[in-house]
Amino acid sequence: MTPSASARLPAPMDLRERLAAQIAATGPLTLAQYTTICLHDPQAGYYATRPGLGAAGDFITAPLVSQMFGELIGLWTAACWRAMGSPAPFRLVEMGPGDGTLMSDLLRAGRAVPGFVEAAELWLVEVSAPLRTLQAERLGQAAPQWADSLDAVPDGAPMILVANELLDCLPTQQFVRTEKGWAERMVGLNEAGELIFGLSAALPPDGRHGEVGAVFETSPAQAALGAQIGARLAADGGAALLIDYGPAAGEAGGDTFQALKGHEKVDPLACPGQADLTFHADFAGVAQAAQAEGARAAPLLTQAAFLGRMGIEARAQALATARPERAAQIGRQFDRLTAQDQMGALFKVLCLHGPGLVPPAFKAD
Repeated sequence: MTPSASARLPAPMDLRERLAAQIAATGPLTLAQYTTICLHDPQAGYYATRPGLGAAGDFITAPLVSQMFGELIGLWTAACWRAMGSPAPFRLVEMGPGDGTLMSDLLRAGRAVPGFVEAAELWLVEVSAPLRTLQAERLGQAAPQWADSLDAVPDGAPMILVANELLDCLPTQQFVRTEKGWAERMVGLNEAGELIFGLSAALPPDGRHGEVGAVFETSPAQAALGAQIGARLAADGGAALLIDYGPAAGEAGGDTFQALKGHEKVDPLACPGQADLTFHADFAGVAQAAQAEGARAAPLLTQAAFLGRMGIEARAQALATARPERAAQIGRQFDRLTAQDQMGALFKVLCLHGPGLVPPAFKAD
């Protein structure tokens, strides 16, 4: 091919253009379909190409706020392992492990419990190639193994699973109550070819009632993951800790679809593939699905309550005493993780576990 011929080739379409072409050819997309493409498209999906974690990225997660978060989860994991009878080996699994910070802090704290790290067979469930690279750099000495899904992690041994801010990334559908009945929120095109929200007549899976304007969200993907974890725990034993933001039973739900770019909320249709798209976690749905498979679900805790039961106040004091020049910063980190107007109340902690196990921090008062 000559240079002049190459120059005449059309430029590749960006993700917004490809989405528009797909919608024009086959019809509107559900929000579940739209978010899956935006997050995981191999050429331009957010997690496939440019996940932006930390202060310089698009969002910050609790492990990046302070080492205390991962350390206390590490203590919980090690205590859970001991409550299980210290099995060796056991599968230590993190789903959606980000840049590896949480697992690094977890393992450092876990070394305080003799035999824990040696018994752990570390598995990271991750589909993002850029994040796998970061995880390998941070956790290489721990000899992690990677899997694209939990199904690919071998069964036959007890499992302790941790997932921080995973549920909110799973595909979710929205239904809106109109004067004519329920309709599913879709992504379509206007006359100018721009992405817009629209509605398509449909019924929610449970045929629920609601006033005009009510929004109901459902995530078969979250429920399916709950069922998968529950079946694994019922068969092999162990526990799972799922930390995310979302409502507890009785709290308002509604429209929780959002996009984050540069730590600011943006229009979810404005820049496909360049922003993180999330929904609130459906803790009740995940717990019910796990219980249907034979697992148990402990009462839901706020992040503040869980970290408090695991000793975050004492840990913050110890760090501040050891590094007095950082005392003010440590205090701010403590507030960020536990304050009711920050992460403390919005974020919840769901513990699923096998029959007969009473996980630490979730014992009945």
